[in-house]
Amino acid sequence: MKKLLLASNNPDKATEVRDLLAELSVELAVLSDYPPYPPTVEDTGTLEGNALKKAMEAYQRTGIPSIGDDTGLEVHYLNDQPGVYSSRFAGPNASYADNCAKLLRLLRGVPPRRRAAQFRCVIAFVQDERTHHCVEGVCRGVILERPRGDGGFGYDPVFRPDGYAMTFGEMDLKVKNTLSHRARAIMTLKEYLRGRGW
Repeated sequence: MKKLLLASNNPDKATEVRDLLAELSVELAVLSDYPPYPPTVEDTGTLEGNALKKAMEAYQRTGIPSIGDDTGLEVHYLNDQPGVYSSRFAGPNASYADNCAKLLRLLRGVPPRRRAAQFRCVIAFVQDERTHHCVEGVCRGVILERPRGDGGFGYDPVFRPDGYAMTFGEMDLKVKNTLSHRARAIMTLKEYLRGRGW
């Protein structure tokens, strides 16, 4: 079984990724398995740049093929904000609830037809110093006026994907992992990995 390092300390993200990669013969490690590990400074200004920087730093520190992801919620009414700043939208140490509260405050009074949004996830795979590859997954939906559900993480309780009555926060993980932005990116990544003998 090959080892793959997820360049993240987020246990919620690790649970999702582990579930999505279950059919591959991969042992998924996380950064907390290799302490001490300072967090990557996400300063590139793009999801692609941040994802690649995370994966490259993880590989360089451990020598283990690594994946890094960066995900942004792009709300069209807000000119695609919070985007690359999604995890720190309400400040550098913001909680999930803080970020959702700020988003809902900015959208207060905005009618449903103007609350369209999309989650965009970019995953970078670094096998070695010369071999790296990026994939992307997108899930379109709308931002609700108030949170619903206590599952998932991040903006999941306020995001309802197109074609569904439930928010990500109300969905079972197995259902979410058939249609989410991260699921779509991982599906593409799995095909790439299979093509390279994983």
